[in-house]
Amino acid sequence: MAKKSTVAIVTELVSPVVEELGLILWDVRFEKEGASWYLRIFADKQPDGITIDDCEALSRRVSPMLDEADPIPQSYCLEVSSPGVERDLRKDWHFKQYLGHMVTVRLIRPVEGVRDFAGTLSAFENGQVSILLDEESEMTFSMEEAAFVRLYDDFDMGGLD
Repeated sequence: MAKKSTVAIVTELVSPVVEELGLILWDVRFEKEGASWYLRIFADKQPDGITIDDCEALSRRVSPMLDEADPIPQSYCLEVSSPGVERDLRKDWHFKQYLGHMVTVRLIRPVEGVRDFAGTLSAFENGQVSILLDEESEMTFSMEEAAFVRLYDDFDMGGLD
């Protein structure tokens, strides 16, 4: 039997609490930045989105659980937040939920010298992502070829031009 990853263990631990609070577990990441490790729990709430109070409630509930279960041997910083407006799409259900929405994509290797694309998410199946770049062209790539796929936000802050 393969050893579970830190992310899988944390996901199992926090999922019941996330559901109990009426939230959706968007993603869990355990990442090193510089000399520090970060355990990031991203949660959402439908239909109006997660609030800072929701994040605080989740953090207060899961922090002692994680301390007790002690699934992470090294020290780390716990962050609980929204996945954000320009959220990363990483799981199958993320892609299926946002079919028809605008996304930005950064490929690991450039295609004809270009790594960054924006278009409408048109399909997702078996790890293959398709986006409509315009009315006439569509591109398909595997998730392994992408550095990221994110929702595109064209929110105008109303600043001066």
